[in-house]
Amino acid sequence: MRRLMLLRHAKTETDAPTGRDQDRRLDERGHQDAAMIGDFLASHPPAPQLVLVSTAVRAQQTWEFARAAMQDRVAAPQVELVPELYGAEPMQILHQIRLAAVLDPQQLLVVGHNPGLHELALALTGQGDSDARQELSRNMPTSGLAVFDFETDDWGDVSFTRGNLVMFITPKLLKQGSD
Repeated sequence: MRRLMLLRHAKTETDAPTGRDQDRRLDERGHQDAAMIGDFLASHPPAPQLVLVSTAVRAQQTWEFARAAMQDRVAAPQVELVPELYGAEPMQILHQIRLAAVLDPQQLLVVGHNPGLHELALALTGQGDSDARQELSRNMPTSGLAVFDFETDDWGDVSFTRGNLVMFITPKLLKQGSD
């Protein structure tokens, strides 16, 4: 069994000081939301063993805030910055996931961007929790986390419609659950 977690970067500023989209940083809500998702990941094992992060500043910061919230609660995963995740289409993201077979983690987290991440999550879903499927079908908002299980021991076998959507979490859903 392999567990794949797809995390969209957290909420960002509208424009970067440099004017480059890749340089956009998280805003205050983004800091809080990324930390909330990190806390969720630490509280709901298994935690990722390998994290693939887009090189965009907002994706890197999302992981940094999530990881800080997980600190001392789970083993530190291996982290790789992957330039190909920025602006990637679903097949490009899937290719990076399949390349994880080299390191063979049981649990893999990808921190990336829409629309590719949302489109990939929809394409991977073959079965799973009906409420999670309904929420995911609407949108993958900033800090949205889709968690899939695949009945395989090889990341190379991960493909469209073969995923079991275990859960779909957003900061908004987490806040509703704590009310």
